[in-house]
Amino acid sequence: MSDLPTGGPGLCAFPLTPVTRDGVDEGALVALVSRLAAGGVDSVGVLGSTGVYPYLSRGERRAAVEAAVDAAGAVPVIAGVGALRTRDTLVHARDAQAAGASALLLAPVSYHRLRDEEVAGLYADVAAESSVPIVLYDNPSTTAFAFSDELSARIAALPLVTGVKVPPPPAGTAADRLARLRRALPTDVSVGISGDWAAAEALLAGYDAWYSAFAGLFPRAARAVVQAATAGDADTADGLSSSLEPIWTLFRRHGSLRVLAAAAQVLGLVDGPCLPRPLLGLEGTERAEVEAALGASGLTV
Repeated sequence: MSDLPTGGPGLCAFPLTPVTRDGVDEGALVALVSRLAAGGVDSVGVLGSTGVYPYLSRGERRAAVEAAVDAAGAVPVIAGVGALRTRDTLVHARDAQAAGASALLLAPVSYHRLRDEEVAGLYADVAAESSVPIVLYDNPSTTAFAFSDELSARIAALPLVTGVKVPPPPAGTAADRLARLRRALPTDVSVGISGDWAAAEALLAGYDAWYSAFAGLFPRAARAVVQAATAGDADTADGLSSSLEPIWTLFRRHGSLRVLAAAAQVLGLVDGPCLPRPLLGLEGTERAEVEAALGASGLTV
């Protein structure tokens, strides 16, 4: 097992980064991260996709990492550092480390489609300058770049690349997907799942970590799934995940970011709209769907 803070099995919670017209709402972010630390997560993933990192300036990103590290206390913080240019990625990586991040999360952000050699070069450049672990983030639905197992293995062989965060495989295939990755990756590299609706199956199949947007707002509900899966209690883990199907349905329909931003407003965890323009929150009928799903799933503050 790697030294990655989210190693085996673990829950890494990704909070929203609340944004106002004046920039990052550090007070709201501190409150969200403090809830995660109190909720028993193993690590906090600040500036992930749920944390809208591509929309933030360097100063806003640095402020978010500093606030998250302070609020997390003894809980390790993994910071997203992706950017269009390698130069900027390295700047964000230095800032995150200076702010006290325990690990870096790196996705290959692009406008022009990247090639394998370009992505490999990006990770090599960041690994050469990093002093903390790096997590490879495979998120093709957002980046439009899908890692082959061969490329993941090549990058995972770099110093300090100690984990991979993979997208959810089709239902019923998590174990087979993990077996293929295990054959390709170095033995000390952890494998974590994203896609919250797939987490119970993946954890029961032996994935090392759950990288969870859902846990960024509901850490205790997510922790219950992890505990059941860790104990090998498939009935309880699957049952808990099934009880959250109203939320998973909205995640697949609207994207987890917009659903969680609306849920944070409904539950009074943010004062108002918290997404950076041009992103818009869910209103009207869609907001009502979120409220109904929260009630049906029994989710409260």
